[in-house]
Amino acid sequence: MSTSDSAAEGARQREQRLAAKLRENLKRRKTQARARAEGGGQPALEEGEDRLPGHNEPPGPAPQD
Repeated sequence: MSTSDSAAEGARQREQRLAAKLRENLKRRKTQARARAEGGGQPALEEGEDRLPGHNEPPGPAPQD
């Protein structure tokens, strides 16, 4: 096998991996969209809310130097 053949084979394998990942991603996104349409998604964030627990409190006083 020559260098160009192995490079072409590597490129073909890479394209196949990427195509498989794209199909997987599309399936996941469709499933998420269906769940949201059925009302099973996460509730919308209120203004100023964060998804991480404990990050919704107002900031405390600035530290003194």
